[in-house]
Amino acid sequence: MTQQLGAGANRPGWDDDPAVPAWTGHGPLIGAATADACVIGLGGSGLAAIEDLAHRGLSVIGLDAGRVAAAAAGRNGGFLSPGGAMSLSSTDSPVSLELRSELYRQTMAEQQRLADRLGPDVVRPTGALELAGLPGDPVDAAEADAITEQLASLRAEQEALASIGVKVEAYDGVLGQGFFTPDTALMNPVRRAFGLATTLPAGTTLHEHSPVTGVRAGLVTTAQGSVCAGVIIVAIDGKLELLLPQLAPVVQTMRLQMIATRPIAPGRLPCGVGYRAGYEWAQQDPAGRLLIGGGRDHFLEAETTFADDPTPQVQQWIDSAGARVAGEPVTVTHRWAASVGYTTDLRALCIPVDEGVVACGGYSGSGNLVGPIAARAAVALAIDNTPPPGYLRSSLQS
Repeated sequence: MTQQLGAGANRPGWDDDPAVPAWTGHGPLIGAATADACVIGLGGSGLAAIEDLAHRGLSVIGLDAGRVAAAAAGRNGGFLSPGGAMSLSSTDSPVSLELRSELYRQTMAEQQRLADRLGPDVVRPTGALELAGLPGDPVDAAEADAITEQLASLRAEQEALASIGVKVEAYDGVLGQGFFTPDTALMNPVRRAFGLATTLPAGTTLHEHSPVTGVRAGLVTTAQGSVCAGVIIVAIDGKLELLLPQLAPVVQTMRLQMIATRPIAPGRLPCGVGYRAGYEWAQQDPAGRLLIGGGRDHFLEAETTFADDPTPQVQQWIDSAGARVAGEPVTVTHRWAASVGYTTDLRALCIPVDEGVVACGGYSGSGNLVGPIAARAAVALAIDNTPPPGYLRSSLQS
């Protein structure tokens, strides 16, 4: 299937960054090792957990099935979007508005933390638009009706954001209708992960290309070795329920797909843009390329899968959406997909699964800021027995 999609199939456009070929990497785990703590997953959440554990004075071994940020952490849209997947205006969320507002504030603080640490070359403070439909006239009555419904939802969300003191303003322009939040940032997610991985405190050891085959209290096994550790943090998003089947009732893996194009008209997208209630997301990078993903809702059954190769039908949809967003025909250079976890109530997970073992994941497509917060909560739960905040799901029953 991937081969039918042409050059650049299943290679993220982010990997064109010079930092990727310059990455020297870390060897796989071979043989038995011992540490105070072991973290599974070297994306944004796993690296945050490693850093937190090391700052506590613990020795830490971090493991990943592939390269640092080779999975969803390096294959997403590159949005640092406050608030996570839960909208503030929702009237049927199991999480109170007070807790959702607190998560918004915490994710804003996490964005600032990343900006202070990695600098403006990695974290670009562009702001973001949330817009109804796609640019241009609706293609049919169904799209026109959907835009009307989405505009009503966006107005409610704009009011909810303003009510908690978030800077937000209405937008009606060439890109569509909706609202603009100036405090959202963009990034190349691979550069974010590399920056974090290369500045970890002393006492940490990373192993790439070390797929984990088993997790239980005190022991992690991999294809070629094992780690004995009193604290184990499982910090993966997609396919979490494959490694920990007991979490299958609350998290489900979905496939998200993206493309990158040759440079389009300069300044077409001055910031990140979410379209159609977030089902499409796009940014224009400093080189002028369009990076856009989406289409999952049109192929929901097929995209509920552990497969992580791009598919012709979704890619065709993104191509069409990309041309509308760009305002011109686009030439695709990269096509890729990633596995991410969606929870039943859109709360990220922070759940104990065995003695000294805590899992975080299920970020529902919005893990770049929520993930590190959930990871630090997992560390606090595992070591201090501190209950996670209510905007995170901490049990199968709650």
